[in-house]
Amino acid sequence: MFDRNQPYNDLPLLPPAVELETKAILKQAIAASRAVADLRGKAQQIPNQRMMIDSIVLQEARLSSEIENIVTTNDELYRAAADIDGLFDSHTKEVLRYRQAIWHGYEQIKKRPLTVNLFVEIVQIIKQIDLDVRKTTGTKLAGPSGEIVYTPPEGEQIIRQKLANLESFIYGEDDLDPLVKLAVMHYQFEAIHPFADGNGRTGRILNILFLVEKGLLDMPVLFLSRYILENKGDYYDGLRKVTEEHRWEEWIMYILKGIEITAKQTSAQIDAILNLMESVKDEMREKAEKIYSKELLEMIFMHPYCKIKFLEQAGIAKRQTASNYLQTLSDIGVLRAEKIGRENYYINDPLLNILMGR
Repeated sequence: MFDRNQPYNDLPLLPPAVELETKAILKQAIAASRAVADLRGKAQQIPNQRMMIDSIVLQEARLSSEIENIVTTNDELYRAAADIDGLFDSHTKEVLRYRQAIWHGYEQIKKRPLTVNLFVEIVQIIKQIDLDVRKTTGTKLAGPSGEIVYTPPEGEQIIRQKLANLESFIYGEDDLDPLVKLAVMHYQFEAIHPFADGNGRTGRILNILFLVEKGLLDMPVLFLSRYILENKGDYYDGLRKVTEEHRWEEWIMYILKGIEITAKQTSAQIDAILNLMESVKDEMREKAEKIYSKELLEMIFMHPYCKIKFLEQAGIAKRQTASNYLQTLSDIGVLRAEKIGRENYYINDPLLNILMGR
């Protein structure tokens, strides 16, 4: 019998002893898979794919952290990303570490599987402390009014056994649709709650790494955090219903619908970015033909808050010429110049509006 006030050491191992691919789930899985495939194709159209997708990753870092009440403004975040060694508040720095953790995981899964050791590395990057699987007792999760809603398993050995089972499930030879498997995997990781902090963010990073590892995406570009924020009550309600009532179908449908909606939104976002790039290219050629280059165009889309130093580092121009280039783009209305402290930024407002979903 589940008791939310007692450690859930009886959390069932995977796979669940229920039908995971009901008719409704399979239908939704097909729709979600189609949307993910379309997104993969869209992302492949982005020039300099890794660098430009980094701006989308940064938005995910902000939204995923916001779920955990770690809040920073978009202005502060993108400025911090442009000036990584600057003086920014602890929340902004933690959000930037989330982005670092995503890219670390992305590079690692090219060489090794999703394992507990990688989970630990990800949470350590996010929190910047020597976290490992929980050894201490007394972890309880509370609701908005302070009441206990869940007590995760306790005891390092029990937690590691359940994580080992999760690994086996991820790589088990079965016929489960990978998106269905992702929904189950995400619930189980959150239910195990293996770390003292950072579980939610680590779990959401594992989602995208799983999609990339399975070959459904080439780059980390599909993130569920905005969907979860907009449907936060349903998210936590779904987790609770699996735990207390074993209602897997509702949970899996929630995740699959989120994947479909998010994939379509991200595809539309990429379309908007590509259309904006084309429009800016035409404007540069018409109003500032002498400074136009493919490299300069891509640079102001890689860095929504662009600086002279970025052009220098990329070999586009030396300092004075780089300054002239960016000032010219400001003069013709492509960028907005703003001096903050001693630093001059050239801000791509239309790109920021797309990234922020405006």
